[in-house]
Amino acid sequence: MRNFNFFRRLSRAFDDYPSLSKIIVVSTISGGSLIAYAEANAFNGSKGHIAHADAVASNDDRRIASSEQVPKKKKVVLLGTGWGGMSFLKSLNNPNYEVQVVSPRNFFLFTPLLPSVTCGKVEARSIVEPIRNIIRKKNVNISYSDAECVKIDPNNKKIYCRATIDSHSKGEEVFAVDYDYLIIAVGAQVNTFNTPGVMENCHFLKEIDDAQKIRKNVIDSFEKASLPNLSDEERKKILHFVVVGGGPTGVEFAAELHDFVNEDVVKLYPNVQDLVKITLLEATDHILNMFDKRITNFAEQKFGRDGIDVKLGSMVTGINENEISTKVRGNGEKTSTPYGMVLWSTGIGPRPLIKEFMKQIGQGNRRALATDEWLRVEGFGNIYALGDCATVNQRKVMEDISEIFRKADKDNSGTLTVKEFQEIIDDICERYPQVELYLKNKQVRNMVDLLKEAKGDAAKESMELNIEEFKSALSEVDSQMKNLPATAQVANQQGAYLAKCFNRMEECEKNPEGPPRFRGTGRHRFHPFRYRHLGQFAPLGGEQTAAQLPGDWVSIGHSEQWLWYSVYASKQVSWRTRALVVSDWIRRFIFGRDTSGI
Repeated sequence: MRNFNFFRRLSRAFDDYPSLSKIIVVSTISGGSLIAYAEANAFNGSKGHIAHADAVASNDDRRIASSEQVPKKKKVVLLGTGWGGMSFLKSLNNPNYEVQVVSPRNFFLFTPLLPSVTCGKVEARSIVEPIRNIIRKKNVNISYSDAECVKIDPNNKKIYCRATIDSHSKGEEVFAVDYDYLIIAVGAQVNTFNTPGVMENCHFLKEIDDAQKIRKNVIDSFEKASLPNLSDEERKKILHFVVVGGGPTGVEFAAELHDFVNEDVVKLYPNVQDLVKITLLEATDHILNMFDKRITNFAEQKFGRDGIDVKLGSMVTGINENEISTKVRGNGEKTSTPYGMVLWSTGIGPRPLIKEFMKQIGQGNRRALATDEWLRVEGFGNIYALGDCATVNQRKVMEDISEIFRKADKDNSGTLTVKEFQEIIDDICERYPQVELYLKNKQVRNMVDLLKEAKGDAAKESMELNIEEFKSALSEVDSQMKNLPATAQVANQQGAYLAKCFNRMEECEKNPEGPPRFRGTGRHRFHPFRYRHLGQFAPLGGEQTAAQLPGDWVSIGHSEQWLWYSVYASKQVSWRTRALVVSDWIRRFIFGRDTSGI
């Protein structure tokens, strides 16, 4: 009977204090007495229940009172769960915001490893992280809606969304979401340049579903070519893989496919390995145009040695079920070639939502949504855009040249001394990064030397420039302006930057930390976004990778492949995906690629 009473009291203690189980475990491990602790809690009996009820009522009263004093949280709506959106969510730690994520994709995808999925080097699930795994670890109120935004209404601060999951409910699956701040990070879609037959007959490599379809198609091609009732010509057609676009994605896929043929197909499909052909079509003069020429030349030579047919200056004019038509740039020679599979990887364009929004706000003639240096959509102080769907429209120096001169000329003398200019040069370089880039390309030590060149006489610290001489010195600076590349690295840095701004929003409202406003008074709230290029890789197959790192450092070889492994493993968003990716690489080294096609 006493044992029964003991367990009843112990059960009651667990009900009243859920954290009791953790304390008991700790006490047991440390040598404490479990029975003594349970008896001590039972001694309070009903008094504990009464005290607990009073405490709950008191807490409710305080909560009601405090809710009347705490201001309502600002609502941030984030569109997209790509690199920009993921980086923003991971870096945001200001609990004064309520965040709602809206995206038809409930996971983050590590896109740089998509080519590895196409040939079984990495499994699809290894490079995706559920978005709820990311937001559940945050101390910020974040919710997720599996839906797609179909319209943005900036005037009423609303977006309209359509649910992507069939709920079998009646009526339109469209709902409205209010926002105080809107962050657009929906990425981009494949650009077909209106080439006939591309959408109907080509594969793309933007999403995880694309990689899985390509993987199945590659395996099916070898299985089909192994059937005994086909001629060699039919087999050659089936095993002709065409890659359109000589950018990083197209080059890496061609390299992965070549490795698959030479390392796995030779063992699994020995009868058809000699019939495989890989063709890479590039409309410009070189592949990997965004890389150093040393990398470009090495890649073209290596592909030539590996038997990958690289055709430069070949523009695709049309694709049907059986043939791909091309035209040679220059002489206009046209050819049609049978193929088995085509991967289209030529560039990106805006999604329908972005196209419609750009027309709505007067940016219909642009290729991407234009933002200022603080990632705010031009004309809107509460709408931000980042990643592939947007481009930073850097302000020109010559647009503000008169205001810059006036700010620097503190004594209102009408001329600018070297000392006066030196006091403001750092703010100018921060506000207009093209100035710093211009000095670097012109190999001028500093801005003072540039001003001395404009003066055209002996260099003296006491020299002065008038407004016309000042304009002459800076007249070519804006020629250095370049758009940021549409890469994961850019989107990742933009998301982290924007989260930092939101984390410090209240503080910077009171104490702005940005550069001075040349057109107006005071300072900007934040420092403008500055992209820091950390380098780029180009896997070329055969366990060789080209690396181009800051400082004009270029290296190609097997050691760079291991650097590629380590960097890509470290850039995974969780230890779960990091472990999965590394285990996939180890599995491939030991057992080869998975050829199940699933």
